[in-house]
Amino acid sequence: MRIVLVDPSRIGLKLMTKMLVDGGHCVLPFSDGAAALECLRGDEDIDVLMTSFEIPNVSGLELCWEARLIANGGRPIYVVAMSSSHDRDRLIEALDSGADDFITKPPIATELYARLRAAERMTHAQRELIRLATIDPLTDLPNRREFFERAGAACHRADGSEPLSMVMFDIDHFKAVNDTWGHDSGDVVLRVVAAALRRCPGHPARIGGEEFALLLEGWDLLDAYHEAERLRLALQERPIRLPMGAVAITVSLGVAEHVPGQSVDLLLKNADVALYAAKTSGRNRAIAAQGASYAERRSAEPAHPQTILLAC
Repeated sequence: MRIVLVDPSRIGLKLMTKMLVDGGHCVLPFSDGAAALECLRGDEDIDVLMTSFEIPNVSGLELCWEARLIANGGRPIYVVAMSSSHDRDRLIEALDSGADDFITKPPIATELYARLRAAERMTHAQRELIRLATIDPLTDLPNRREFFERAGAACHRADGSEPLSMVMFDIDHFKAVNDTWGHDSGDVVLRVVAAALRRCPGHPARIGGEEFALLLEGWDLLDAYHEAERLRLALQERPIRLPMGAVAITVSLGVAEHVPGQSVDLLLKNADVALYAAKTSGRNRAIAAQGASYAERRSAEPAHPQTILLAC
């Protein structure tokens, strides 16, 4: 496992590092709490934090608390507090501050390894639970819940200095695919569409049924619209091979750009309105919800005759 180890003693840090490395672990040693915290926040591969109490700049208890906040945000980190004393009050304080375990220094190697094996089982189980809660099992794309949490955070961060756009789309006449070819074939179609979407820049997701979404941070409406067109054409030009033959599919797409101060719900509504317009005006097309910010930047007509711009 990848372990952040924090101890004010250089000798103690060196001995503990060797013990952990001998046990097959990757160790990032720190004697400063602030530097350790920066590492925890920036390195998403950290599995375990092991910290003493008395460390400079950021205390061990503060590190426990900050690591717990990171873990509660969807990135499991197992937190082990360390002390050379057997003070029961300190043990209670550490556990209340977010620690999962408590060991005395210097630890016995065999006991430490056993505790870390338990930590590995725990973090593995937590990651699996997070995966089940956030990933669509059929397409292996983020699900609706994960997508809108990410989109909501992006909208909250957006201040107008960088554009933010959303593409919503669904597969045209997908019910006919299921009815004609069967649900197994429908699943194949969904996985092919998901694979094409995964090759796009940004953050893709399956929203539900035959509906998908793409969040494009740093993309304005015009650029997002052109990306939607590229995806539409790529899917249109690639028949999908099924056991009973090949089936051609098309998609309808709605594109919207975030306006500073706008909620994720309103951004979604604008993209959804554009998607509805694409479906009701003939399908197999992209429609952009045209806002003031887009109008100011618009410099060219749509690149494809099947694409319409919607002012809303």
